[in-house]
Amino acid sequence: MSAKSQILVIDDEADIRELLSLTLARMGLDAHCAASTVEAYALLAKNNYDLCLTDMRLPDGDGLTVVDHVVKHHPNLPVAVITAHGSTENAVAALKAGAFDYLAKPVSLEQLRTLVRSALRLPSPAQRRTQEEEASAQSRESPLIGESGPMQAVRAMIGRLARTQAPTHISGESGSGKELAARLIHVQGSRGDGPFVPVNCGAIPENLMESEFFGYKKGAFTGAATDRDGFFQAANGGTLFLDEVAELPLLMQVKLLRAIQEKKVRKVGSTGEESVDVRIISATHRNLGEEVKHGKFRQDLYYRLNVIELRMPALRELREDIARLAEAILRRQTAANGAKTPRLSAAALELLEGYDFPGNVRELENVLERALALTTGGEIRAEELQITPTRVAPVAAPGALSGRPLPEKLDAVERQAILDALEQTRYNRTAAAKLLGITFRALRYRMERLGINDELDSKG
Repeated sequence: MSAKSQILVIDDEADIRELLSLTLARMGLDAHCAASTVEAYALLAKNNYDLCLTDMRLPDGDGLTVVDHVVKHHPNLPVAVITAHGSTENAVAALKAGAFDYLAKPVSLEQLRTLVRSALRLPSPAQRRTQEEEASAQSRESPLIGESGPMQAVRAMIGRLARTQAPTHISGESGSGKELAARLIHVQGSRGDGPFVPVNCGAIPENLMESEFFGYKKGAFTGAATDRDGFFQAANGGTLFLDEVAELPLLMQVKLLRAIQEKKVRKVGSTGEESVDVRIISATHRNLGEEVKHGKFRQDLYYRLNVIELRMPALRELREDIARLAEAILRRQTAANGAKTPRLSAAALELLEGYDFPGNVRELENVLERALALTTGGEIRAEELQITPTRVAPVAAPGALSGRPLPEKLDAVERQAILDALEQTRYNRTAAAKLLGITFRALRYRMERLGINDELDSKG
């Protein structure tokens, strides 16, 4: 921040304008004040501002009108809305309209200062491009490469989401790049210099969840030899990415909701709370709306997490991008050992573009890594990919299931899908679970229930 940074404050109450102006002045910022939308638009037309703060209720309009005006006429200007206490609907509406963030009345000066600092750290478009390249290089996942319509829409949406603090939910099939999308939203936004903490909610034992998320005090339980921070403290000032959030048990959902609402957490064994400044991005391959309908996910938490949704397309929707994406993956996979990157033969590329990739980009990476190990020349042949063109599953053959009760039909379909996934991953059960879009525990349970383990054991 510099003394030249200018903030536009819009509020019809003189005492609020004075309080905000004094607070901003103490931060070394220059505040211009307006009491109505007419005054605000006149100032916006004459000056260049670094942040706009507007009350939701104005004499000649409302905060949403201001947000719409700024987004349309000043797209690089972050705008934050001040809402009435408990007015969650207005806050959500403002975030969906493009607001950077919101503050609830009575305004906490500490939260105001945090919001202002965060907004003034937003990178320029050129900086965002550099950060996108760096994030792709650091990620374990393949970059968001491609010029297809769906991929261009994803990149544009990530750019929009980076300029807001709105809680974001990323949906999409397993292997479609949800974590990379979350990382890009983080690094291209105002929190890019802060920590990015990814958490796989399905991998944490239920009895450890509270201590893992919120930390614990020394002596809180057997084995707690020292104080320890949790995920929220580790992500303070940055982003907490909750992957497979649908796996959270209902009791933990209640505690997570409170932490998000209050922006405070209590360590296990502690009597006091501590403030945390964390942006939440969540993801799951499941349909959260359906999980809510079936009572497996709290509706109030769903609305808190799913303020804005980003849908990651499946690879089968991006067939025209497969050649470019495969080339990038091969370059990355060969860069580690300094080997020359082989090219794909025409037949191999045709095979890739005609395959449905139930495991999406993660499966494409696996296929190409295996092909690299098999190829001996400078070209990868179709047979070295070890995949077959997408076909109708055998269980769909006419009459194959006729006359059988519905539960048996469903078991047969599920059993065949699991066997196909195991065969495709060379019986690597962890990889098969990812391919099927379920957790390893869920796969193990299904294999036991369907007698697949006994069948595989009998085959040696």
